Amino acid sequence: MVFFPELEQARLLRRYKRFLADIELANGEQLTIHCPNTGSMLNCMREGGQVWFSRSNDPKRKLPGTWEISETPQGRLACVNTGRANAVVEEALRAGVITELAGFTLLKREVPYGEERSRIDFYLEYADGAKAYVEVKSVTLGYPDTPVAAFPDAVTQRGAKHLRELAALARQGIRAVQLYCVNLTGIEAVRPAEEIDAAYAQALRAAVAEGVEVLAYGTRLDARELVVERALPVLLNP
Repeated sequence: MVFFPELEQARLLRRYKRFLADIELANGEQLTIHCPNTGSMLNCMREGGQVWFSRSNDPKRKLPGTWEISETPQGRLACVNTGRANAVVEEALRAGVITELAGFTLLKREVPYGEERSRIDFYLEYADGAKAYVEVKSVTLGYPDTPVAAFPDAVTQRGAKHLRELAALARQGIRAVQLYCVNLTGIEAVRPAEEIDAAYAQALRAAVAEGVEVLAYGTRLDARELVVERALPVLLNP
């Protein structure tokens, strides 16, 4: 995924009210932009750190831009726009980069399913009649002195619900996949953030025991592009 229009660089002044961020451009101009991330963004940002944002010319928008990338306190880059994860994963699926899911003949997004009224990120069909339900989560939580990222960065009842829905599919013999899209540079593996949400970590292990597949893919990220690049190991019991 190439960022278009080209991202602009600025300095983070503060994030507040969850969805707002004040930034300062190199010429001293200050802007309030949209922060498209509902999580805590733990270890993703620091006041005074570098950020990159996309600017919109849509006159209907209240804010002129969207926060896309953040320089983390550890010196990594994180794509904090969680809406980018599904788009970049779709590119990778269609290009055959995610080899475990390659060969499908039909791809649909946001398909309703499950007893808890969920919507799956990707529904895939294959020529032999097989189906796969794929839930995507964007991973941006990193820690100092380790290349292992973690998910989630805040308690997520919704994430646990998705795991229950996937487990229910797996019990029926339907292929169910939890895919972690690691939108953070310098990462070599992913683990559940049990120290943040023990219930989610337990739900993940329970889902795996029921037959849910867990995949993780790292991305190449800079101010020009975001590209799914390589498979990463998932450490269920780090």
